[in-house]
Amino acid sequence: MNRIALAAALLLALSLSALAQSGAYRDTSVLRAPAGAPVAIYEFEDLECPACARAFPIVHAAVDKYKIPLIRHDFPLKMHIWSFDAAVIARYIQDKISPQAAEDYRRAVFASQQSIASKEDLTAFTQKYFQSHGRMMPMIIDPNGLFAAEVRADQTLGERINLHQTPSIFIVTQKGFTEVTDITQLYAMLDTAIADNPAPAKTATAKPRTTAHK
Repeated sequence: MNRIALAAALLLALSLSALAQSGAYRDTSVLRAPAGAPVAIYEFEDLECPACARAFPIVHAAVDKYKIPLIRHDFPLKMHIWSFDAAVIARYIQDKISPQAAEDYRRAVFASQQSIASKEDLTAFTQKYFQSHGRMMPMIIDPNGLFAAEVRADQTLGERINLHQTPSIFIVTQKGFTEVTDITQLYAMLDTAIADNPAPAKTATAKPRTTAHK
């Protein structure tokens, strides 16, 4: 085999290997809608991920429009400098202030992503965020490591599924899941899922909710 043919064969093998690694989900048992919800959105996000920032308003608008649950997990990628710390702060706000305040913080981080280049930038941003909301940022956000443990548990769950990128968004039902690979198709995919999984009359107007599993 000449060098060109050998190089082509190696490139093909590497491409197939990468495709198999990224596309083969393992344990997908968690990708189901919560009890009582015919359809929901299941998402793994990274607060430093530009694609997550673009998806955030679309996903939340869809949740409001269709009145369906959003089950969100943090999945900070190892290549990102400050995303893990940002997820820990969001968990602190969710636990110590309110879930809505945590949503607002996540939205603000996504909107300011380009101005946050380091952990120091994140700390400065968060201090200003707390001050603008009439609060003092604690000197130590997570003294016992409880919120970090929650984020790591989400990471472990994503690894169990065999996720490699963010956002990883799934439309889930009681029967299974469909991955959303193009966020612009989210509404059309939800229309199909809802038509195929109609809600019982008594739960058709249930209030949407967002949960972060612990």
